Amino acid sequence: MAANVTFIQQNEPVDEPGRAMYAVTRSVIRALIDSLTAEDLTDLNTPLNEVRLRQLAKVARLERDKGMKGDGFEWAVHEAIMGKEPSVIEPIAHALRRCSKSIKDAIPQSLLFGQERARYLGFIDAMVDTAGVDAYLLPEAQGRPFRFGPWVSIAARGHDAEYLLKERIKKIWKTDLFVNAEGDPRHLAVTVKSTALALEGGQGLRIGIVPEHKDQKAGIHYNNKVGLWQVSLADPDGFMGLFNDAYHAVARAMLTLGKLPQPPYYVKPTPAAQRIQEQLEKYGDARAIEVEEALNEAAQQDLVGIAHQLVGVNAPEWLHIKQMAPKIISPKPKFSPLSV
Repeated sequence: MAANVTFIQQNEPVDEPGRAMYAVTRSVIRALIDSLTAEDLTDLNTPLNEVRLRQLAKVARLERDKGMKGDGFEWAVHEAIMGKEPSVIEPIAHALRRCSKSIKDAIPQSLLFGQERARYLGFIDAMVDTAGVDAYLLPEAQGRPFRFGPWVSIAARGHDAEYLLKERIKKIWKTDLFVNAEGDPRHLAVTVKSTALALEGGQGLRIGIVPEHKDQKAGIHYNNKVGLWQVSLADPDGFMGLFNDAYHAVARAMLTLGKLPQPPYYVKPTPAAQRIQEQLEKYGDARAIEVEEALNEAAQQDLVGIAHQLVGVNAPEWLHIKQMAPKIISPKPKFSPLSV
């Protein structure tokens, strides 16, 4: 859901880097919550909305080859778009216009997809409703666009349903985000990868979002190898530096809470991110969704009269499900402002 935040008064000094760091940390925590499977919850013997941060640390897939960094990056990019973060929405808006000259010059919007989320009851219906009844997919090449709802519902079934998809959209099940310009019914399928070398194209996919690579500077260009307009986010001085810093803070906190081996000493977040790590480690017995909510509050810091930048983004309803579990007394999480 799109953020809709009104700041009435200013109670804290403006600290954009600190707010942004908390917002990306929130995205990584949401990705961790999203990654919990029914099997994980059975092993923990706990409903999803009662899982403690310490329990989450026991089952978190932090290793890069198990996809957690990629999942966190996907959430962070989605929420940066919804929070109107300029370093993300500006190159994506440029890519939208390059994909189609008829797409209006407006602020990009995002729908988080990832077909593995289709297992959540009502997820696809909610996403189709958000897109609207007049929404459709805009693949490459000549031909009529595709109605959004029916084809996304098929794509949600994953690779096994690929044979049911028309040739021009045969690979949209690989989509991570559907992005459109605000007020425009045309949606483009976007793939998000936390490493540029993992970027893959396919029929129906239009844009790829990756970190800046040593062979590809930040910005946008057409990648002939994969057939996508590639958005490379700036690293280390732009959004990617922010994401990596927050990710390392969460990862180190999870390893500490889970009593797992720490990474090498040189994989170390900045002092500001270390303060986030220390605060997370204090709340091991807090529910993960309480920590997420506290991070959302910290990302706003009661500011007013400034440009939108990584503000609070409402969590989708399917992220927080199930009720009732044994109660554990723990301090209520509250994060202090950062000075970066």
